[in-house]
Amino acid sequence: MKIVRAALAAVLGAVLLAPAALPASAATCSTPWGSGAKSSVTDLGGRVTDVRAGRQACFDRLVVDIDGKLDSYSVQYVDQVRKTSYDVVPLRGGAKLQVTAFAPSYDAATGRETYSPANGRELVSTSGYRTFRQVAFVESWEGTTDLGLGVRAKLPFRAYVLDGPGTGSRLVVDVAHSW
Repeated sequence: MKIVRAALAAVLGAVLLAPAALPASAATCSTPWGSGAKSSVTDLGGRVTDVRAGRQACFDRLVVDIDGKLDSYSVQYVDQVRKTSYDVVPLRGGAKLQVTAFAPSYDAATGRETYSPANGRELVSTSGYRTFRQVAFVESWEGTTDLGLGVRAKLPFRAYVLDGPGTGSRLVVDVAHSW
């Protein structure tokens, strides 16, 4: 009986003193993207048709839908998001990303808007997001569309373009929950 108690005590001691395992999601979050500017500038293409966001296990995601082929974008942290008139676009959060898609939100031939948000200051609800604090429409001018993304802090991010659906494309900006 003493041997059983000793063995049980040893096992319990090892279990109780062992370091706690990380949650599966924390152990698999690898976001080595850095916080430097990301861009690809080759040509103008398509028109902005929608802006949406989603939550992932390791990052928050912003998606800009384009009705054609998008080849060019620029995403970078800035002190203040500004319009071309230099007016500041106020954003909630400890850091600000300026997101530029080299695609207008209007049809250049007709002048008709292809994306006209009801509330440009709150493009998508960020309630419940770990990183995003606000997504705002800044302006569309000379073949580009600018958005402001307020985030909790200056965190690693990546930006890239996905083809589809159909002949469209999507500018994707993922901002990590942590370093």
